[in-house]
Parts: sequence; C-alpha cells; structure tokens
Amino acid sequence: MTDPTVPPDAVPGDDKDWTWVLDEACPECGFDTRDVDPPQVADLIRVNAAAWLAVLGRSDVRRRPRPDTWSPLEYACHVRDVFELYDYRLSLMLTEDGPTFPNWDQDVTAVEKQYAQDDPSTVGPAINANAEQLAARFDSVASDQWDRTGLRSDGARFTVATFSRYLIHDPVHHLWDVGASS
Repeated sequence: MTDPTVPPDAVPGDDKDWTWVLDEACPECGFDTRDVDPPQVADLIRVNAAAWLAVLGRSDVRRRPRPDTWSPLEYACHVRDVFELYDYRLSLMLTEDGPTFPNWDQDVTAVEKQYAQDDPSTVGPAINANAEQLAARFDSVASDQWDRTGLRSDGARFTVATFSRYLIHDPVHHLWDVGASS
C-alpha cells in the first residue's frame, strides 16, 4: 500500500548515519575525510561549489537516473541547502557552548522545496553564495575554536574540526553521485 503522505515523485529517504566517514574512506566515492586538514575545508567548499555550475548546465540536469535517485538538479538543490544549514550550525558552534542542532530532514526538505522543479539558473548562484558564506565562516575559525562542540539532534557529537570533515564529504559525494568531481 502506498503512503498517501509521500508524493509519488519523492525519492526514498536516506536513513543512514554517515558519521562513519570520519573514521574510514567512503567505499562509494572514495573520499577519505581523514586526509582533510580542517582549515582546508573553506577552499574545498569553494572548489566544490564551482563544480556544480557545470553540472547545472547539463542537458540531463532534470533527469533521474532511476526513480529512486535524485536528478543532478535535486542533488544541487540539496548541496545549496546543506551549505546554508551548515553555516547556521557552524555559527551556533562558534557562539554557543555545546549547542544541539535542530533536526533537519533532507528528504522532507526536497519535497517541500520542490527541488525537481527548481530553476537551474538560480540554483548555481545560490550554491556559490551559500558556499562562500560557509567558507568565510570556516576561514574565521580561530585555532582555539576547532575543538568547540555541537550535537546533532540524534546525539552525534562533533567538534568544529570533525564537523568540517563530515560536512565536506557530503557535497563531494554528491558530485560523484552525478558523475562529476571537484
């Protein structure tokens, strides 16, 4: 029986806890966050954001490779929103002691914001703007702030350093998902 609360074009949700990428290389995309020096993340964000412009110019940008997989446009919208969300979370970590992040359901967001119907010509500039805001915030992290902590709503604990490494895997992995790289 079909769940009437889930739109027919929704991609099945991802309920994996991806924090394991802090301890081992991703077997899918090959990215190893252990090789990332946290102060490098700002530049990696900028490079990644630039790579999405080419993706958004592809003729297949709206085509899902399978019904259960986002299109390149939907992945790009997700990355845009990840950069915005992580800027907010990083701000909390730098200004509050041990904040708990509000829950964010990426799958609900994709449906509510209608990622599949978004305009690629506006998504690219938004990715770059959100990426630059986040990268600038990472550039501003002082050496004594990399150990500050924050908690995800499910209890996963991050320092600013592990948070930076965890974050960068997401957009790198999604470029791999769409057959691109940064």
